[in-house]
Amino acid sequence: MKIDRRGFLRAAGVSLALPWLDSRASAGAGPPRRLVCICTPLGLHAPFFFPEKAGKDYVPGPYLEVLSEFRDDFTVMSGLSHPQVGSSHDSLYSFLTAAPHPEIRGGFRNSLSLDQLAAEHIGGQTRFPSLVLSGEGFSLSWTRSGAMVPSDTSPSRVFARMFLEGRPEEVEAQARRLRDGQSILDAVREQARKMEGDLGTVDREKVDEYFTSVRELERRLAVAEEWSKKPKPKVDAARPQDVANSADLIGRTRVMFDLIHLAIQNDSTRIITMLLTGTSLVPPIAGVSQGHHDLSHHGQDPTKIGQLKTIELEKMKTLRDLLARLKQSKEDGGCLLDRTMVFFSSNLGNASSHAVKNLPVVLAGGGFKHGRHLAFDPAAPPPLSNLYVSFLRRLGIEADKFGSSTGPLAGLEMID
Repeated sequence: MKIDRRGFLRAAGVSLALPWLDSRASAGAGPPRRLVCICTPLGLHAPFFFPEKAGKDYVPGPYLEVLSEFRDDFTVMSGLSHPQVGSSHDSLYSFLTAAPHPEIRGGFRNSLSLDQLAAEHIGGQTRFPSLVLSGEGFSLSWTRSGAMVPSDTSPSRVFARMFLEGRPEEVEAQARRLRDGQSILDAVREQARKMEGDLGTVDREKVDEYFTSVRELERRLAVAEEWSKKPKPKVDAARPQDVANSADLIGRTRVMFDLIHLAIQNDSTRIITMLLTGTSLVPPIAGVSQGHHDLSHHGQDPTKIGQLKTIELEKMKTLRDLLARLKQSKEDGGCLLDRTMVFFSSNLGNASSHAVKNLPVVLAGGGFKHGRHLAFDPAAPPPLSNLYVSFLRRLGIEADKFGSSTGPLAGLEMID
């Protein structure tokens, strides 16, 4: 196999740009901690979501009233946003990365997403370093080189990967693919060594970065090979049926949320992202006759806002049911909700105007002090990435910065 010098360095910088982590957070201390990031890409109608009063005595509006039985299990936040992320649907690219100016298509390059950073540190503790789920095929997750991590849209296939044992020949084929992956890395590494003598200082530094990336990828392959030798957990649940109707955003969400609960309950992964459906199709919900996207761009039309409210109330009910399942599931004297951060938000604060300020945020569970409205000044808010730093620390990862952050989020307190 002949690799030209430019092609090799391009591959080194993009395809395999993974970090070598000299030190990793120790995972063994304390109960497992988990993170579920859920994005509703068409936002939530702010007057029905945000409370007027801050603190513990806030009065919930229609959307938070749906979650009333979990009031002491979640915090609602207002005023947060990503700085330097412009107003457009492209803000979705930066939802979990905080990369600036995704709206500038020509020069934008994304960065590592929150979930993938967490997976680098704690992903080896479970069979799947992370689950990247979606209702519509896009993804919230990005590699260090700015490549999108492909999402899983089929609950049936994800269930099979997590819980169904393959035939012996399929298991062996999987092990062989993992070994072949390491063999390919060996071959490319040898090609790199042969050309090292002809490289200048800058290119030599790039090759050093490449070797670092190869070592990390080899480590991941080795972990994956060890997990492939272990039996999958047995679950008392039928394989889910995929929802064929692409307009059925509530049906698709419910199936995915059931799968998320199963994955957490069996400790198949501790890091999950989920992008909800946000299409122009008319969802099969009583009282709704227009497309979801069109309703979100309501232009203050009261008829459209009424139908949008119907859709978004159903979304909040799916979140409520996920929280209920996690709270009902016990684990070593606690419950899964207490050990799982459920982050529900959007890349848009106002879909009608594509505004990206004052994003709707609900954080449930995860070992924080809840039961209040944390209200930040929308004119001078802390970055949303400060919340991400708090997430990383709750996962046991020593983090001082992520994206545009200035530190952990003020006012959000952990429970020891």
